[in-house]
Amino acid sequence: MKDASLALLVGLLLGACQAEPQPNAMKDSPPPAAAAAQPTSPVSGLPLIPLEVRSDGRVHRFTVEVARSGEEQAYGLMNRTRLGPDEGMLFPFERHHAASFWMKNTLIPLDIIFVRADGRIARIAANTVPESLTPVRVSEPVAAVLEIPGGRAAELGIEEGDRVSWPDGRRP
Repeated sequence: MKDASLALLVGLLLGACQAEPQPNAMKDSPPPAAAAAQPTSPVSGLPLIPLEVRSDGRVHRFTVEVARSGEEQAYGLMNRTRLGPDEGMLFPFERHHAASFWMKNTLIPLDIIFVRADGRIARIAANTVPESLTPVRVSEPVAAVLEIPGGRAAELGIEEGDRVSWPDGRRP
């Protein structure tokens, strides 16, 4: 009995030695790993990044999904039924090349914007036809392609020669 009482007393004393939680400390702050996590698209699971197009003294801001791998780039925006006005998808390339895209299984019209290595727009293929198998090409090497909702480039006054940039260190 004496041993049991002693064990209970030691347990109570050890429990009392734990650090007392600080009121409201870190209560409203996410843990460091969560704070550093990159947001992802709820539709594709791809990373989301901000992207800017500078056009005639104006800055147009988009939030874009980034398709980096060959598989992600092949799938692109297939089977989407909507894309918000300031949303899109960015296809950065490891090696600059004369890119060619098609609209197979793409259900909405898109503006396909081909971006040179210096960040300037080489070509805008406006309002591409949904589900078309006709290739949409650019004749010069590009570093990336940006897809935004069809007609949005014209609506915002975005033109060839305007500058595209994004903050992830893989700018063209």
